[in-house]
Amino acid sequence: MKLISTSNYQELSQQAAKEIISRINHNPSLNLGLATGSTPTGLYQELIRDHKQKQTSYKGINTFNLDEYIGIPKKDRNSYHYFMCEHLFEHIDIPLDQTHIPDGTAKNLDVECMRYEQFISEHGGIDLQILGIGQNGHIGFNEPGTPFDSRTHIIDLAESTRKANSRFFESVEDVPKQAITMGIASIMDSKEIFLLVSGASKAKALARLLTGEVSEQFPASVLQKHENVTIFADKEATALL
Repeated sequence: MKLISTSNYQELSQQAAKEIISRINHNPSLNLGLATGSTPTGLYQELIRDHKQKQTSYKGINTFNLDEYIGIPKKDRNSYHYFMCEHLFEHIDIPLDQTHIPDGTAKNLDVECMRYEQFISEHGGIDLQILGIGQNGHIGFNEPGTPFDSRTHIIDLAESTRKANSRFFESVEDVPKQAITMGIASIMDSKEIFLLVSGASKAKALARLLTGEVSEQFPASVLQKHENVTIFADKEATALL
């Protein structure tokens, strides 16, 4: 794992964006795995700024999001469909039919999990996956205890995850209890992974990732086994290293 330390969140976002743009320039039909949450929003702002200033094109790019809440309609402002449109897709030239997110309102969720997994495979797999990390080590919505060989699946969200995500909702009671997420094996199949880590609240998780043992009780630890991971971390996140 390669660690790129930055002085602050803005620099983290700029550095990650610069590397993603270089991959897109090298491969204009890149399969790009995307994440939601507060950490990648700065990155997306940098990609939008670059697109407007330098016209980097996304017309040949396919995107695949890690996860989606179960039971929230796509047009609900708390859905990850809505989040991605608001924070990225509406501001670049990517055709919306080339943006892919699991359907949390599908009638048969097990079939939807299989469909999404197969869909990624049919597109040739993910070239570059963007990840964040939860305080409990979750990647995607793969909570502690998720098997390393898991594929796209339904997950019960940990209370700590629901509490952390409640800042986007009216209250913690409104946060869904389940989500569809790419599995850990699905993530590990990505050819390259960028992990974004920001803030003092993630310092313990980053320290454990870099110095702790590989364990299903800390899902991000599996990244130690991937041969092409770059971690972008700001000063607060690296405080314990």
